Amino acid sequence: MVKLPFADPIIDSISSKYELPKLKLSTDLYLDLIENIISQQLSGKVAKAIFTRFCSIFPNNYPAANLVLKLPDEKLREAGLSGAKTQYVKAIAEFSLSNDLTVIKFSQLSDEEIISQLVKVKGIGVWTAQMLLIFSLNRQNVFPVDDLAIRIGMQNLYGIASQGVQLKKDMIAIAENWQPNRTIGTRYIWLHINNTKVKAERL
Repeated sequence: MVKLPFADPIIDSISSKYELPKLKLSTDLYLDLIENIISQQLSGKVAKAIFTRFCSIFPNNYPAANLVLKLPDEKLREAGLSGAKTQYVKAIAEFSLSNDLTVIKFSQLSDEEIISQLVKVKGIGVWTAQMLLIFSLNRQNVFPVDDLAIRIGMQNLYGIASQGVQLKKDMIAIAENWQPNRTIGTRYIWLHINNTKVKAERL
C-alpha cells in the first residue's frame, strides 16, 4: 500500500488497489494549452485524433504560433476543430507571441498567478488552467472542483447528496483534508473513475 501524505480512508483504499502513473514535467506549455483546448468536452480517443490531425497541417507537425494565426479558419475546421475552438486556438497563439509561456517563467509563479494570467485568454477557463498546473507543471495542491469526473467520483465515494453550490462546498471541505497535496487526492479520484464504468480519461 502506498503511504499517503494525508489521512483519508477512502483515498487510502483506492491507493491500495491502484498505482498512480508518474507525470512528466512539460517542456512546451504553449502546445499543452492548445491540446487542452482541443480536448475539451471530447473523449480521449477523439481528442487525440483531432489534435494529431491538427498538428499534421504544419511543418514538422508543430503548430508554430505565427503559422496558426496565418492559417484560414476553414483549414482548422477541416481538421476537426469547432468554430469556437478555432478561435480559442488562435487566441492562444496570439497570446504566446507577446507573453512568456516557458516552464522557467511559470515555475516562478504561484498557482493563483498562473490561473489569473491564463484566464485572460479567450477560451481558457479555470479548469483548463488547472489541467496545465497538474499535468504540465506537476503542481501538488490543485483541486479542480468543476471537473465532471471529480464531481461524479466524490459523490459516489463520499456519499455526497447535495447539489449546486452546496455540492461544491462539500467537495472543497473534503479536499481540505488533502492539503497541501490535493493533486494526489484528485488523481486518485480520477484513477478510481477510470477503473469503474465511467471513463475519466485522466490520471
